[in-house]
Amino acid sequence: MILALLLAAAPMGGALAFQDTGGLDRAVAAFTSRPIGAEGGARTAIDSRLRLALCPTVALAWRTEAHDAVVVSCSGPDWRIFVPVIRPAGPAAAPATATARAPVAAKAEPVIRRGDPVVIEAGSSGFSISREGIAMGDAPPGGRFLVKVDDAKAPVQAIALEGGRATLPGWGE
Repeated sequence: MILALLLAAAPMGGALAFQDTGGLDRAVAAFTSRPIGAEGGARTAIDSRLRLALCPTVALAWRTEAHDAVVVSCSGPDWRIFVPVIRPAGPAAAPATATARAPVAAKAEPVIRRGDPVVIEAGSSGFSISREGIAMGDAPPGGRFLVKVDDAKAPVQAIALEGGRATLPGWGE
């Protein structure tokens, strides 16, 4: 909700207003919890020459489970951009042999399930905010999911902390 308000701020006047790409950069940094150019953050800033129609509510999501890019989209007016993310350098893959099998990654059990009541919390020293909503999907600890908040037109993205508790991206991760 806070990000949507920040992103909605744009220069006003007689000229056509376009989406602030600097605001989109800040939203992507908050979403990934990493600054531009850092491992896990956007590779580069969004091109400031883009003339995207002003959007009241921008949505952010991972392009794939590999977290290789952030999809920044607007549903009215309809536009979408992809922001590449710097992937961590992994160890070199060992050659596969007939006797060696790759370990299968265990999928974490969700602590929040679709339809669960959720309290979204955010804050730092000196202030805190919380909102109640309903989970629109399942999420393991640290997983991102959408929360329907009664007075918000669009769902709010949150990060699961534990059963019934979540935070906004960029706060307390």
